[in-house]
Amino acid sequence: MFVPQRKETVPVRVGNITVGGGHPVVVQSMTNTDTADARSTADQVAELFLAGSEVVRITVNTQEAAAAVPEVRRRLEDQGLDVPLVGDFHYNGHVLLRKFPACADALDKYRINPGNVGKGANHDKNFATMVQCAIDHQKPVRIGVNAGSLDQELLSSLMETNARSAIPQDASVVFLEAMVQSALRSAHAAEELGLRRNQIILSCKISKVQELVRVYRALADRTDHSLHLGLTEAGMGMKGIVGSTAGLSILLQQGIGDTIRVSLTPEPGSSRTQEVRVAQQILQAMDIRPFLPQVTACPGCGRTTSSYFQELSQQVEKFLHARMPEWKKTKPQVASLQVAVMGCVVNGPGESKAANLGISLPGTGEAPRAPVYEDGVQVVTLEGPTLAQDFLARIEAYVARMR
Repeated sequence: MFVPQRKETVPVRVGNITVGGGHPVVVQSMTNTDTADARSTADQVAELFLAGSEVVRITVNTQEAAAAVPEVRRRLEDQGLDVPLVGDFHYNGHVLLRKFPACADALDKYRINPGNVGKGANHDKNFATMVQCAIDHQKPVRIGVNAGSLDQELLSSLMETNARSAIPQDASVVFLEAMVQSALRSAHAAEELGLRRNQIILSCKISKVQELVRVYRALADRTDHSLHLGLTEAGMGMKGIVGSTAGLSILLQQGIGDTIRVSLTPEPGSSRTQEVRVAQQILQAMDIRPFLPQVTACPGCGRTTSSYFQELSQQVEKFLHARMPEWKKTKPQVASLQVAVMGCVVNGPGESKAANLGISLPGTGEAPRAPVYEDGVQVVTLEGPTLAQDFLARIEAYVARMR
């Protein structure tokens, strides 16, 4: 199996998780509750964490939100959940961290946006205050540069220098360079103030896939800081999923990225956990990290016009998801399990033999009767009205034998 060679980065401890330094790529997410409502925020953090998010970011934008952070932490601890929490600060983080030391202590990491900590002399002063809080409370930071809130003074300076150049570069190139420089200069400033290199994670988020790839390649070439990947403002539904998958996969394939977030816009009333599942699937599809047993199923064709194999595939998916929380307590290796549910004889036997467990249905118009393969060997032929239940029982028995 080919697995992309990860770029060597400096490891950063975030709560009980280590980011970078060869550790598994970490899945992150973010709440969309009003953090001042500690109950609803803690509930959503718990939902995201239990769905597989290993680090959860919460908004800290007001005094009420900052005051509520310790209660969010307590509510999670009351549920027995040790969730690494990241405080998302913009504009007034230097004020809130100083005024609410309990908030600063309850968080496991601070997110600092160098583009909106202030202007002129206040920029350096406010940035230094946030870094000093991180030092005082022994917390790491993510210096997160966003295209939508890029440091305008830095951008203007680079644009002016470029305009005077004998061979000016395209403005888009200068813009991406400004993002990289903002991250690197801020990291250097933080280290000059006393923050250790193993307390700093960097990111340069932008909403276009090609620009995302270019900016992170440039950043990875110029630093060994751990990197957080994400296509910012990815969008809703299919657009957001495809865009995030395209951008993150290219970078991950090149060994770039130590932690990821899929920034989906949730549909009204839908669960926030979809972004976690997408992030996990990206990593698992690329053989970077397993999370759940995977089901290989054919797309269907004229040989499978009945819905039987589709229904069986769905039943198997639901069964695996339902059983995984219990299985992984004693058999974490089950996350790498491969199950094939194939609809006809063309590719069915071959794919079924290649999986840990596989079932190959005969196609449309024939009585449900299908050989079952385990580790490449046909072990039984199932048929009749209990075929689906019998196959699920075979999966359960296979997992029980796993060592």
